[in-house]
Amino acid sequence: MYEYLDRVLRCIDCGEEFVFTAGEQLFFADKGLKNDPKRCKLCKQKKNERIAASTGTVGNHTSRERVVVIVQCALCGVETTVPFKPSQGRPVYCRDCFLKMRASRIQPHPHL
Repeated sequence: MYEYLDRVLRCIDCGEEFVFTAGEQLFFADKGLKNDPKRCKLCKQKKNERIAASTGTVGNHTSRERVVVIVQCALCGVETTVPFKPSQGRPVYCRDCFLKMRASRIQPHPHL
């Protein structure tokens, strides 16, 4: 069995040193995590808060209202709604076409 010892690492955000404890190393090993932490606890918390603020999530819950967008199916042309804002240049399909494509693994038309 490997004996873990506390190690001192340097935070990539603030440059301060922080301790990667033996207990934390054991936890990382148990979870199969190969890389050492890059940020101190305070900078990791700040990073997580920035990500949550930009995505509208708190923990595992979305704090934004549900989005419903009216779109035209890229395959059959029918008007439908989707629960997300489509990405520019990416085709969006109605439920029927999406399920047919997924079931048969057909590829969308190359001109779309």
